[in-house]
Amino acid sequence: MGKLLIVGTVAFDAIETPFGKTDKILGGAATYISLSASKFGAESGIVSVVGGDFPKEYLTKLNNKNIDTEGIEIVENGKTFFWSGRYHNDLNVRDTLVTDLNVLADFNPVVPENFKDTDFLMLGNLHPTVQMEVIKQIPVRPKLVVLDTMNFWMDNTLDELMEVIAKIDVITINDEEARQLSGEYSLVKAAQKIHKMGPKFVVIKKGEHGALLFNNGDVFFAPALPLKEVFDPTGAGDTFAGGFIGHLSQTGDISFENMKRAVISGSNLASFCVEKFGTERMENLTHDEIQKRLLQFKLLTQFDIELS
Repeated sequence: MGKLLIVGTVAFDAIETPFGKTDKILGGAATYISLSASKFGAESGIVSVVGGDFPKEYLTKLNNKNIDTEGIEIVENGKTFFWSGRYHNDLNVRDTLVTDLNVLADFNPVVPENFKDTDFLMLGNLHPTVQMEVIKQIPVRPKLVVLDTMNFWMDNTLDELMEVIAKIDVITINDEEARQLSGEYSLVKAAQKIHKMGPKFVVIKKGEHGALLFNNGDVFFAPALPLKEVFDPTGAGDTFAGGFIGHLSQTGDISFENMKRAVISGSNLASFCVEKFGTERMENLTHDEIQKRLLQFKLLTQFDIELS
């Protein structure tokens, strides 16, 4: 079991979908990643920042999942990062209504001493300069460094982002972002170009259509489980990343074969995340539920065929 450090937002979200709406609830990339990774018994810690308005019981929720919150800075006279969004009937389409950076605007990350020897580093979706600062604070390169990013950083901080990409092992982005980053429409060609930027492994998420894993000419496709209802897609990508890195930290195996299992593990947990608003489903998810749905994934993809 490897030690896991997660860098990302711990935040408030307010969400509206065709199925209902919420007031401010617990959200943020690091929150979803850590809750997902906790399902694998990972010894994990978060580096983030919140304001004095952040409820202590939210931190207790994370602690109760064996998530170390020492690296979450609390700015007592500041306000926590807040995002509000509205999803359309096509849940792949959303409008961002509010983005208040608040304390995140001046965030200088500090890696706790007991996580400077981390085995696995998960760089959640954040400003690339924050991600780079965390990399610089870890004296011995972790066994695996995984980056999640988005088109906003490609649009506004591409040079800084490219510096981070050059120092990582795995990048997880969606298909639109892969095309933007590479300038290639074909995802196979996009992955080849992104490999040359630094990452050994490229994971391209395709939402309800699954995910692709690329490594030196090898390709693996993991389907998404067909669901009767998707209630709230917020955090699904971060939950995928948490399941992915959680599986790898549990097994300690970073081979391509085990990366395949990690992609399935991520897809499996993401399928639960979308069933309730916010983090609710991930907070109450049981081991038995996870195992039963893994079997569904296996049955979905397993077949025998005779080759002539």
